[in-house]
Amino acid sequence: MIQKPRGTMDILPKDSKKWEFIEKAARKVCKKRGFGEIRFPTFEETCLFSRGVGDTTDVVQKEMYTFIDRDGTSYSLRPEGTASVARSVIENGLAGDTMPLKLFYIINCFRHERPQAGRYREFYQFGAELFGATTPTADTELISLADDFLKELGITNTSLHINSIGCPSCRPQYKAALVEYFSANQDELCDTCKSRLLSNPLRILDCKSPICSKIAADAPKTIDSLCTECSEHFEGLKARLDAIGIKYEVDSHIVRGLDYYSRTVFEFISEGIGAQSTVCGGGRYDGLVKQIGGPELAGIGFAAGINRLILTMENGSAYKEEESSVPLYIAALGEKASVKATEICALLRNEGISAETDIVGRSLKAQMKYANKINAQNTLIVGDGELESGKAQLRNMQNGEQSEISLSDINELINILK
Repeated sequence: MIQKPRGTMDILPKDSKKWEFIEKAARKVCKKRGFGEIRFPTFEETCLFSRGVGDTTDVVQKEMYTFIDRDGTSYSLRPEGTASVARSVIENGLAGDTMPLKLFYIINCFRHERPQAGRYREFYQFGAELFGATTPTADTELISLADDFLKELGITNTSLHINSIGCPSCRPQYKAALVEYFSANQDELCDTCKSRLLSNPLRILDCKSPICSKIAADAPKTIDSLCTECSEHFEGLKARLDAIGIKYEVDSHIVRGLDYYSRTVFEFISEGIGAQSTVCGGGRYDGLVKQIGGPELAGIGFAAGINRLILTMENGSAYKEEESSVPLYIAALGEKASVKATEICALLRNEGISAETDIVGRSLKAQMKYANKINAQNTLIVGDGELESGKAQLRNMQNGEQSEISLSDINELINILK
């Protein structure tokens, strides 16, 4: 039997309500802050991600799904959203618009990773990006958006971790300090971190290997190597988070995994969903737009993994599924009755009222059983006698009450069902 690819999932109707709930919350909090939705291609030229995300990252080196098109162009399925948004901003001339530019998206992404709880090879994200503002107020705006989003979902068992990884002026000094520190422990590092030592030493700080984590615990901290501007920016962020009552923890191990980040990085971390505990993360990327061929344009953003959000919601009992129901089910007996039932359903649906009738040729007993299964609030039986009299009995399935309604006056039925 043909099966879905490893690391992918089918989202069935019984589960899709959770996704709709999350997407509705995302659009609601973005609308309050003036963020507009952007949609972009599922695949891009591979060079966008190698230049933007970073060719030394695990994402580019190991995890992208890449293919060569018939014209020889290398394309990759998007492993994340920020680089594509930045490309779209450049290509569509949005960098010349009035700033700030506020955008959000809900997308699927692809990475060839080892599947585990909360991690899939095809996964889904809600992301937000803000361009054209370098102030710590912009950082606060994005973090508060993420915080508001999680609260809208009813998720309260998360903690905000923040850090600053500096800028191109002060980060080389910090990287040199890291290389010196980890070189003294090089033999104990895992093979992956040994390869990161010279190319991307910041990634060693968030390695999940117990040995590497123990070594990293005493590594130099990014905030001890910040230049004056970066330090003032970070203090400004903390002051604003304090002012609006968002609690946070300064965590020197928060560095994020992509090369385009600078200064502020942050993660919302949830307990109890396994190793993949980060449900939302992001940071500032002031050099990204220029790096992929655009003008100087500051940016900051985040992405929240929808798969992990659902795990968090289920773990914390934040999501209470509403039992679905249908206002009316019409049981039809015979061909003429079926035609009439079809007509009534169409009229009700045109008025925004959900209604169903038999379409598979069930017996009356089977139709009533089906009405119970779909949790019909009301039932209407239509047969030859009802067609002849022009009247039928509408039964309320919750209290058993019955009322006679006219089959020719649809407004009477509409008023009852509304």
